[in-house]
Amino acid sequence: MGDGVLVVLGDGEWGALRQQLFEQLDQQAEFFRGARLVLDIGGMSLKAAELGDLRSQVSERGMVLGVVLSRSAMTEQNAKSLGLDTSLGRGRPEPDDPEVDTILRTGEAAILVSHTLRSGFSVQYAGHVTILGDVNPGAEVVAAGNVLVWGRLRGMVHAGAEGDESAVVCALDLSPTQLRIAGRIAVTPGRKNKPQPEKAYLHDGQVVAEPWNPKSK
Repeated sequence: MGDGVLVVLGDGEWGALRQQLFEQLDQQAEFFRGARLVLDIGGMSLKAAELGDLRSQVSERGMVLGVVLSRSAMTEQNAKSLGLDTSLGRGRPEPDDPEVDTILRTGEAAILVSHTLRSGFSVQYAGHVTILGDVNPGAEVVAAGNVLVWGRLRGMVHAGAEGDESAVVCALDLSPTQLRIAGRIAVTPGRKNKPQPEKAYLHDGQVVAEPWNPKSK
């Protein structure tokens, strides 16, 4: 992803969310080290001093706070005053890369998250999302394309979020609190047998699930 690693904070009080963010960065230090963070803080209004402290704390962990996404005009103005980007698509392209490699249509782009998503964290991306880990209850994944979870999917997942009814959701243990594909919401049945890899997709307008064999076509 050209803009960096996207981290979306949930709702709550800034102090608690800030602490939760730093705990996540510390626990996954190897994954995040050297990364350019894209932080979506929703509608929270933050002062320039708070954003500056956040940038310093991120820098001390060997990362760069590159983009702050917010619905708050105050936060956006303060972020700009600190030289932070406030929208996606402004990442610096590699000078030797051809332009075609930096312009991807929706659904062609993909990101890899190589750690478990704990409660309160979410990933939102205009393409495919692969999680190497679990998606815990209270966490969410929203993708314009497919979602693949190489672990237990027990949180909320929305594939084809921009209307793609061909999107699929695959997981080694498919037990979400809510599963959506495009505009359809699945009714999650109770577990009747031991967990197995499954794939969910739309069939005749309904979300259905079947055993998933990654080696099959």
